[in-house]
Amino acid sequence: MTAIKHALQRDIFTPNDERLLSIVNVCKAGKKKRNCFLCATVTTERPVQVNVVKVKKSDKGDFYKRQTAWALRDLAVVDAKDAVKENPEFDLHFDKVYKWVASSTVEKNTFISCIWKLNQRYLRKKIDFINVSSQLLEESVPSGENQSVAGGDEEAVDEYQELNAREEQDIEIMMEGCEYAISNAEAFAEKLSRELQVLDGANIQSIMASEKQVNILMKLLDEALKEVDQIELKLSSYEEMLQSVKDQMDQISESNHLIHLSNTNNVKLLSEIEFLVNHMDLAKGHIKALQEGDLTSSRGIEACTNAADALLQCMNVALRPGHDMLHAVKQQQQRFSDLREQFARRLASHLNSVFVQQGHDQSSTLAQHSAELTLPNHHPFHRDLLRYAKLMEWLKNTDYGKYEGLTKNYMDYLSRLYEREIKDFFEVAKIKMTGTTREGKKFATLPRKESAVKQETESLHGSSGKLTGSTSSLNKLSVQSSGNRRSQSSSLLDMGNMSASDLDVADRTKFDKIFEQVLSELEPLCLAEQDFISKFFKLQQHQSTSGTTTNEVEEMDGVALSRSCTSGVPQTISSEKDMIRQMMTKIFRCIEPELNNLIALGDKIDSFNSLYMLVKMSHHVWTAQNVDPASFLSTTLGNVLVTVKRNFDKCISNQMKQMDEVKISKKSKVGILPFVAEFEEFAALAESIFKNAERRGDLDKAYTKLIRAVFVSVEKVANESQKTPRDVVMMENFHHIFATLSRLKISCLEAEKKEAKQKYTDHLQSYVIYSLGQPLEKLNHFFEGVEARVAQGIREEEVSYQLAFNKQELRKVIKEYPGKEVKKGLDNLYKKVDKHLCEEENLLQVVWHSMQDEFIRQYKHFEGLIARCYPGSGITMEFTIQDILDYCSSIAQSH
Repeated sequence: MTAIKHALQRDIFTPNDERLLSIVNVCKAGKKKRNCFLCATVTTERPVQVNVVKVKKSDKGDFYKRQTAWALRDLAVVDAKDAVKENPEFDLHFDKVYKWVASSTVEKNTFISCIWKLNQRYLRKKIDFINVSSQLLEESVPSGENQSVAGGDEEAVDEYQELNAREEQDIEIMMEGCEYAISNAEAFAEKLSRELQVLDGANIQSIMASEKQVNILMKLLDEALKEVDQIELKLSSYEEMLQSVKDQMDQISESNHLIHLSNTNNVKLLSEIEFLVNHMDLAKGHIKALQEGDLTSSRGIEACTNAADALLQCMNVALRPGHDMLHAVKQQQQRFSDLREQFARRLASHLNSVFVQQGHDQSSTLAQHSAELTLPNHHPFHRDLLRYAKLMEWLKNTDYGKYEGLTKNYMDYLSRLYEREIKDFFEVAKIKMTGTTREGKKFATLPRKESAVKQETESLHGSSGKLTGSTSSLNKLSVQSSGNRRSQSSSLLDMGNMSASDLDVADRTKFDKIFEQVLSELEPLCLAEQDFISKFFKLQQHQSTSGTTTNEVEEMDGVALSRSCTSGVPQTISSEKDMIRQMMTKIFRCIEPELNNLIALGDKIDSFNSLYMLVKMSHHVWTAQNVDPASFLSTTLGNVLVTVKRNFDKCISNQMKQMDEVKISKKSKVGILPFVAEFEEFAALAESIFKNAERRGDLDKAYTKLIRAVFVSVEKVANESQKTPRDVVMMENFHHIFATLSRLKISCLEAEKKEAKQKYTDHLQSYVIYSLGQPLEKLNHFFEGVEARVAQGIREEEVSYQLAFNKQELRKVIKEYPGKEVKKGLDNLYKKVDKHLCEEENLLQVVWHSMQDEFIRQYKHFEGLIARCYPGSGITMEFTIQDILDYCSSIAQSH
């Protein structure tokens, strides 16, 4: 076993820097006996790692190989099976239980004892040793003895140490020098002992010989100490001599310091005097300009500005500590305060007089603009006042009370001036919008029966379309009017032409131009005034680059209003922006009410004007927000845009309501319904207005609502129609809708266009099939009976044996419809279709051609039934397909 242990140490563990401490020859319990070795090892490097290694003999040779290794810290239980009787079996509990059988009980006990000692020394871990003898584990030994045991174990572990290469080489050289070292070990050891004694004697003699040299060295050290004492005495005498020189030099240094301190104080005093003189002395010219300077001329304003800046610099000079206690400084500061107060009063009084004078001057020019739709130009007034901008900034920094008073006075004077100008401007706009010539021309052509409609429309300042508030009255009028079919259709056409007349288009175009001119005049006026306020009153209307701006969009009645939210901007900038908005709001407080009144008037004149206003107002709001989203103009126009959008929604709702309330005459045919024609007019007008507009989405939503209402109302009217068949009403109106949508190419109504086409096609086919049941009524009934018998299961060739459907009955029915009778029936059918259809849509030839195709299809169907059910009978119709084509062509040409 010792030879195996050394072999394993050399071949397996030494290359891995490990030492083999214990070994046991084992095999697995309950299996075929295949021996292997369990080895307890420790690493030679720190920290020490303790392992249990399984080593197995290779199948291909006599060498051993390392198969499995477990760390001792993973060992939980050691089970020796029996603590009293000798039993070679034992278990090790790692990640699972490993059962072993040792070759002998002694090897097992030795291995378990080694594991217990390694655990006590390196791990201090509680490993459960069960069924193990207490003598083997030494658990009863006290702690002191445990330490000795641990020390003894360490000596046992260190008992074997392998020689390194240098030690092996030295031993080999020494043994070569003594040939009998191997054969006679005692002689070799005796020789080594004699040589060691010789070396010890040489060492003792060497030590005794060096004693004389040591005594000589001690004498030299004593002499050196005496010399050191003499040198210290000389240094003491030198120090006493230098002490008197040191006292004299200290006196000279103190005198020089006092002289330097005096010079420094004089320089500082001169510097302080120069500072006060340079920074707190105001030139006589500046004093005179502040007291008597001319504030009306450009040169005088410039001199006053320079003097005010110099005064501000003198007053804002940063005094050093102690300056404010000097009497002269206090006097100068008081003088500066008096000058500032005197000049501030003079400047405020002059600017107030300029504001008042400006109001009178502008009022005198209002008469020049009374007949023109233009606002007076305030640029000269702004240009004159901007000369005082720097003085206003000085006043803002030095006397904020007077600056605030000037601001309020400016707002009071200018608000009254702008209110007069803007009201006069809007009065001109209203006069131009509500001309009476058009109203007189329009209603001169109305019959007396329409007096109720005229009275209603006259209240709307010249209403310009039947889609306004008067539409429902016109619809009621069409129900009440009587006459034949032609006159009724003509009156409807006249009303449609009236609403889409060139006169209405001209009026709407005129309104659009006037509204655009109003906005175009207001926009530069507000922007110019805001820019002037910012420059004159020195208020920042734009944020600094350090701030960030985010636009929050708030939906209000479907209108997106952009509001500016600032973050990271100084509070002064935010407050100045608010001040600009407050000033603009007070100065132009009449703009929003006047705009709302003008919008109400335009909507009252013609509800279609809301389309023009929505597009124009949206464009101007978008432009204003691009310039400054939080400006007064942007906010005001955004608020007005809400009103315009509400009017637009109200216009759409009114049209839908009128569709729902429409009534038709029970005595005349329906034709194209009024609201279908009105939708066509609305869509054509809207497409021309909203071309490339920002608010296209609002129009698309309105389209969707209107077209669904039109569809529902058409079906409702068709169901209620008594004079005109339902299919005709549906066919004609959906054909008109399809034609309108195809012509206008409205992208958001593509699905509705397809639906209208499908409804038109379905009802055309339904009407044709229903109408063609009349000319060959008996023949239709006969063949319907034949098809019924075939459906019941009777074979087609056996139908002729049925009594009611034999060949004689078929011939009898066919004889009732000779070519002449067929032509007569078709002629009556043409007249009936012509009576049902209206002239506006011009669908007579389309319907007639469809009937011709359906009649030919029925003819071919009858011929097929005769050929299948009456084979070989020779029975045929008394007219051919060519006869049908000739009949239909001649009937169409004759009418």
